[in-house]
Amino acid sequence: NNSQVEVEILRDWLTKQGHEEKVITKAFRSIDQAKTLSGSKNLYDANREFYSLLRYGVKVKPEIGEQTVTVWLFDWNNPGNNDFAFAEEVTIEGVHSKRPDVVLYINGIAIGVLELKRSTVSVTEGIRQNLDSQKKDFIRSFFATVQLIMAGNDTGGVRYVVIETPEKYWLRWKENEYTPLDNDPLLTELGQICSKERMLELIHDFMVFDAGTKKICRHNQYFGVRAAQEHVRQWKSGIIWHTQGSGKSLTMVWLAKWIRENIDNSRVLLITDRKELDEQIESVFKGVHEDIYRTRSGADLVNILNLNEEWLICSLVHKFGSGDEISERDIDAYVDELKKNVDKDFEAKGNIVVFVDECHRSQSGKLHRAMKRLLPEAMFVGFTGTPLLKKDKQKSVEVFGPYIHTYKFDEAVHDEVILDLRYEARDIEQNLTSQDKIDDWFEVKTKGLSDLGKAQVKQRWGTLKKVLSSQDRLNKIVSDILMDMAMRDRLKSGNGNAMLVTESIYAACRVYEMFQKTDLAGKCAIVTSYNPHHSDIKGEETGEGQTEKLRKYEIYRKMLSDYFNEPEETAIRKTEKFEEEVKRKFIKEPGQMKLLIVVDKLLTGFDAPPATYLYIDKKMRDHGLFQAICRVNRLHTEDKEYGYIIDYKDLFRSLEESIKEYTGEALDGYDKEDVEGLLKNRLEQGKERIEQVRESIKALCEPVEPPYNTADYLKYFVGPSDQPDVQKDNEPKRLELYKLTSAYVRAYANLANEMEEAGYSPEETNTIKEEVNYFEKVREEVKISSGDYVDMKVYEPAMRHLLDTYIRAEESETLASFDDMTLVDLIVERDEKGTDPLPESLKKNPESMSETIENNVRRLIIDEMPVNPKYYEEMSRLLDELIEQRRREATDYQKYLEKVIALAKKVRKPESGSDYPKGITTPALRALFDNLEEIENNQAAEPEGSYGNNHPKTIRAQKAIELDKAIQEAREASWRGNIFKERKIRKAIKSVVGDNNELADNLLEIARNQHEY
Repeated sequence: NNSQVEVEILRDWLTKQGHEEKVITKAFRSIDQAKTLSGSKNLYDANREFYSLLRYGVKVKPEIGEQTVTVWLFDWNNPGNNDFAFAEEVTIEGVHSKRPDVVLYINGIAIGVLELKRSTVSVTEGIRQNLDSQKKDFIRSFFATVQLIMAGNDTGGVRYVVIETPEKYWLRWKENEYTPLDNDPLLTELGQICSKERMLELIHDFMVFDAGTKKICRHNQYFGVRAAQEHVRQWKSGIIWHTQGSGKSLTMVWLAKWIRENIDNSRVLLITDRKELDEQIESVFKGVHEDIYRTRSGADLVNILNLNEEWLICSLVHKFGSGDEISERDIDAYVDELKKNVDKDFEAKGNIVVFVDECHRSQSGKLHRAMKRLLPEAMFVGFTGTPLLKKDKQKSVEVFGPYIHTYKFDEAVHDEVILDLRYEARDIEQNLTSQDKIDDWFEVKTKGLSDLGKAQVKQRWGTLKKVLSSQDRLNKIVSDILMDMAMRDRLKSGNGNAMLVTESIYAACRVYEMFQKTDLAGKCAIVTSYNPHHSDIKGEETGEGQTEKLRKYEIYRKMLSDYFNEPEETAIRKTEKFEEEVKRKFIKEPGQMKLLIVVDKLLTGFDAPPATYLYIDKKMRDHGLFQAICRVNRLHTEDKEYGYIIDYKDLFRSLEESIKEYTGEALDGYDKEDVEGLLKNRLEQGKERIEQVRESIKALCEPVEPPYNTADYLKYFVGPSDQPDVQKDNEPKRLELYKLTSAYVRAYANLANEMEEAGYSPEETNTIKEEVNYFEKVREEVKISSGDYVDMKVYEPAMRHLLDTYIRAEESETLASFDDMTLVDLIVERDEKGTDPLPESLKKNPESMSETIENNVRRLIIDEMPVNPKYYEEMSRLLDELIEQRRREATDYQKYLEKVIALAKKVRKPESGSDYPKGITTPALRALFDNLEEIENNQAAEPEGSYGNNHPKTIRAQKAIELDKAIQEAREASWRGNIFKERKIRKAIKSVVGDNNELADNLLEIARNQHEY
């Protein structure tokens, strides 16, 4: 079976709904057109087109001139009226066929795919199977109609997504009333996601095509929207608090669409003070076939509300003043503009629901009141990503009403939507070295001044003292950060980067200047609201040295000039462009922009997943502090496990106290329960992480048989070289070993220099160091022996430097020469010397060494088999014979090594090991030649190697050359997977080989796998 639509089932169902045959036929034509991948139409486009037919019905004109009929493929209003079915192990033909464990159908349309694993196999394995299935090489086109993709097992429950979702974004469902059935999370969660009503609701109300990515709701978005629907039905205002990073914009989209379709004469007005959100909301709505009207001014908003033409309106609270955040003055100006444009005839039309973004902001109370006067009958829904401050809570509840739904910080961490934060206070003492000398200097400098004059200078000195005496302090912070850049895995690898918050723009400039003399030069920038202008320095020159303003002006000018490589006078006009480029680099190229120095800017709403460390050298509290520390909690690559907060101002006072209390002075503006679990003590949590990973890796390796040498690990994690199926079954165990080893190395690396402070004795520290080294060695041996080595390069980008930094042992650098080659490549290039980089433990054990080489050759044979089946089947047979011979006879190891190296060469370079006739010069020609059936020839065969014109091999070679030419001429761009273009190539093949269908099919499959075609 290869169709996503069971035609007869759907036809019967549509007939029961009362549609005529001609209408059904036309509907099928639209369905086929929508779900077909062809030319430039990719899976995303086909899935979106088909979803549109599901969601809005198929529009059919029975005859020219007749009225359009809407053919609904599902009965959305009566779930029980649909035909639900599932099928197990459905074989789906593709470039290479696949067999998903379960396919779910509604009315004969495949809408769900589920991969199930045994409890001993990770859910990850099922996720990867689903991702493989969506590749062009397998059954991509089948997913054109699929709405929900799932993977699960008995112990890990279910993960769910939509098409083309990378592994790290797979979601897990969670309901408040979570009652596992017989402790079986798989059945519980499947029952919750796949109940008939819920499945239809998820497809109808909770999917979105957002700028090239299809998305489905997380559980917090689903239950948030559901709770809000209830409030809307009762016309009761309220607040949705969903922590930052948990998808607030999409929650707004899904709620707005539901309101439009379920509340008569409804309109939605969305008020935001962020231009990016204003733009994002517009693009997301357009992705679901809805236009949003973005108002140009307060006058425009009043006019639009007075008419009833647009149902979806977005109003941006414009910034009228300077500074980064919307200020009180901006709100006043916006409100005045609204009032000015309301005349006595104004009456807002329709049932209006107002969404207010970031409703927690204290200065927005004024805006709410103005909106309520403008729209007295409207219902208000406030959205916030941070908890409400105590002083705002009362006000917000008066304006909006109670919480509709909350999804707090610690819940999002638990669901792996955002990362946990680790906190560390660093103290830098500052002492004046000689008060007497300062007093003397002061007397000299102020001689001749009146007492009042002296008092004024002393007052100025009081503030300057902090700045002047902090030179040494800033130097220490710079040294600290440079040390972290060299030692911390995320910063050293270039995968992650950092932000430093300084007390003032002047301090930011001084720190930047210090960094310019270090390795961070060119990879560090200041982003503040300062815009250098010559008017800033008028009257500043006194001849007595540079003032703060002059220094600031100069440093900024030089930074811009260096960055753009232009004279200062032209570069100074590009502050905005500089900020844009620096932000882009920080997000997209963290290795090229490792540190941003900021004061206020970028501490709210700046979403940069690579940001891992936040250094704070500024007095901050409550909302500003909460927003700032959330800059480093976004998910990124696998090696980002936490966000780190380094605090130089002891903002949380004694951390032990504040963690127990959940709030120190720094967050005492919040209620305790609202910020519970926000920060964790870095050393305490670091130790917990080491112990957790240590326990997991030991449990994984427990079944390995004593005496735990190399061969024992290879037996458990890899398996015999002549049993590739067993090796494949062991793959999940190997993946788990690699993952846990990486985690153990990272956990140790994070505390390597502070093990004693974290509570470990020197003996325990040494034991852990040895264990990390030991498991790293086991991992490398297993990886090499199984042939996984190159595959895992992407999986662990930041490992090697960690080992170089923290671990010194015989095996720590053994794989340096392995970096860009597989073991087979090394053997082919360097003969026996190719095995030199292998760990000594492998080289000393001929049995393990033999199996390692055999496994690598076997893996390559399996990978290359589709390219030239006949040739690689023969290579596989030769390998089996070699293994059998090694097992049966105690073959001399050196002779065996020579034979296996010769075989490896044949596998990697087929041209080297076989005597091909003249003209068979490319991999594609060799594949066609090897797989053409022997041509019957009644004449006496000529001797090998002297192939004359009538020799069977010569005739076969001519056929192969003819075939190659026919395929080259028949092929068109993007022919793979296109039924019509493939048919043309098959026809060309048959014109050369005659009516042998089986041979034509085999040759077409071989052509599909050649890079040359």
